Amino acid sequence: MDRMGIGLTVRIVVVLALFTQPWCGISAQVDGVSLTVLGNVQDGGYPHIGCQREDCRNLFLRPAGIHQVVSLGVVDARAGRQFMFEATPDAARQALQLAQVHGAHPGMPDGIFLTHAHWGHYSGLGLLGREAMGANGVEVYAMPRLRAFLEENGPWSQLVELENITLSTLAEGRAIQPTGQLTVTPLRVPHRDEFSETVGYKIEGPNRSALFIPDIDKWSKWDRDLQEVVATVDYAFLDGTFHDGEELGHRDMSEVPHPFIVESLALMADWPASERDKVFFIHLNHTNPLLQPGSPASLNVEDKGCHVARHGDHFQL
Repeated sequence: MDRMGIGLTVRIVVVLALFTQPWCGISAQVDGVSLTVLGNVQDGGYPHIGCQREDCRNLFLRPAGIHQVVSLGVVDARAGRQFMFEATPDAARQALQLAQVHGAHPGMPDGIFLTHAHWGHYSGLGLLGREAMGANGVEVYAMPRLRAFLEENGPWSQLVELENITLSTLAEGRAIQPTGQLTVTPLRVPHRDEFSETVGYKIEGPNRSALFIPDIDKWSKWDRDLQEVVATVDYAFLDGTFHDGEELGHRDMSEVPHPFIVESLALMADWPASERDKVFFIHLNHTNPLLQPGSPASLNVEDKGCHVARHGDHFQL
């Protein structure tokens, strides 16, 4: 075959690949569902209040702007609707970043899914109120105890009374469809449930799906087998708050239980490589060395076949 014939064959193969792969190509770009990491940090943020470490001091002097509290954004380009998972203290910037994703519209998301009533996961709702945006009917999805917490406690109750937000009640394991291409299912997980229950989410698009569990006490306390759950999705964004038990030398770790990265990696050691490749650790405390992409801890996670979720990571569902 001459050079021209080879070139034509290659171009034909590339075009066919674009139209046969379900997660890429023209159809996905025009009317697909995408997921974007809007933040990967634990509730307290990075830099962290009161922190005297050099990295935090430097960030206070020169804020990087990419270290935001844990949140995912999902856009259904066909429906022209977008959703945020968590309402964090960084919600203003995160809503803007989500609005810049292909297929999104300007302004606020059409809905916000909350996991639980710990400060960094719902406090951004305050930005929708009278003192800030004065939003009109942003749909907020919450489990029953969390809904009651928002309705019965100020200032959140004012958001409901002024109809800045509209509450939609979720049920454990019951899927809802915010759009024709998007299915979201809440999954109860064990956590410090002082004010509400805690859930993760299974997020399903037309071609791929993701698991989002930013907070859990320990994998062993869950009534589900983590490997079996991960096997049902294409991506798994999992609690990676602390690297190990020595990280908070001045704190009693029993007060803030989470699976340590070293524990999770040991748990996953016998998983098939294809299953470990789905895992992206998220919700990283400011002390966690995984926040630094080139750190030995970050490189070890990659060596073990897993990943660290980074701000701006983008996936087709």
